[in-house]
Amino acid sequence: MRGSVVGPRTRLRGRAAWPARDLAVFTAQASDIGYGPRRRTGKEKYVMAGKAVISLTTGLEDTERVTVAFLVAVAAAEEGRPTLMFLTKEAARLALEGVAVAVACHGCPPLADLVDRYAKAGGSYLVCPICFDSRKLDKSLLIDGAELGGTVPMWKWIGDEGATTFSY
Repeated sequence: MRGSVVGPRTRLRGRAAWPARDLAVFTAQASDIGYGPRRRTGKEKYVMAGKAVISLTTGLEDTERVTVAFLVAVAAAEEGRPTLMFLTKEAARLALEGVAVAVACHGCPPLADLVDRYAKAGGSYLVCPICFDSRKLDKSLLIDGAELGGTVPMWKWIGDEGATTFSY
């Protein structure tokens, strides 16, 4: 089944376009496929997945981005959602004891506090093993809730019910 997008139409190079800020996605009937976008009827149902996956690629070289990713992850976990942070590239270092200790800006919560809150809320980490090994990091220093695993374990964790995803 495919989804249709609806929203106010604008002109772009002589063709109709749909501005992203006003889009809504809903499931289309098979008979709707191929007939173009549909107007909202008010009967669409929006279902958010129960699980949350936050993908993070940056480490302490961009502490504000890391802080935002952790704030999203903490909020999801503290709301009772099963939450997974998928750490790749430089973010793999954040899964080591004593690394996530920076403060991004005046008024920002310390990363160490966010890591503690995330752990207390039951959040888990999946750390890209290729990224981890290429940086010659020590597996014995992984923080609680962190394990090495790539995209296949991530998809298994998500399962058939899907997940709401965020990428930083």
